Amino acid sequence: MRRVLPFNLALASMFLAACVTINVYFPAAAAEKAADRVIENVTGAGTTAAPTTPPQSFVPAETGAPQFTEPNALVVALSTVLNAVIPAAQAQAAPNIDIDTPPSNAIQASMKARFEQLRPYFVSGAVGFTNNGLIELRDASVVPLAERATAKRLVAEDNTDRDALYAEIARANNHPEWEDDIRKTFARRWIERGAQPGWYFQTADGAWQQK
Repeated sequence: MRRVLPFNLALASMFLAACVTINVYFPAAAAEKAADRVIENVTGAGTTAAPTTPPQSFVPAETGAPQFTEPNALVVALSTVLNAVIPAAQAQAAPNIDIDTPPSNAIQASMKARFEQLRPYFVSGAVGFTNNGLIELRDASVVPLAERATAKRLVAEDNTDRDALYAEIARANNHPEWEDDIRKTFARRWIERGAQPGWYFQTADGAWQQK
């Protein structure tokens, strides 16, 4: 009896830990794939998504584990619950990021319509991609004076859409706490996939660099 109780408690703890781990998992590879789809939609350029890495399965260590010839009722019950609940939870947490909600589609359509107006400013180097998923008017001097107000307006409107898009994707996937991770993922993919050769982007330390 003295060996059965600690094992039961350990099994119960493992069950709770497994559930918590599944619930907070952020599918980074799926987020990159979703970002690539958005970038392709907005810019009209083909992208290559990063391969999806399947989540690692939890394998309990066997070293030092107690051996039992006849499991008691609690062990059997917990094992049954684990076998039933964890596969279902894993299926629900399968790597997937939904970007096709009506608000998300509306934001993407707005960004797509604006992108062609912004393209000349990316090409000239006036506008660049920042390291936090936004864009910035980095050199207004290369913009004709008559166009500067328009350029500033386009940048401000696009940043409003970008902020709204990251928040909406997190909300639509029932994980508002993912917004920061989604923003970081998009920031990296905009630079890697959205920026064309010769366009400017911001490095991690805030310096501007030409791709």
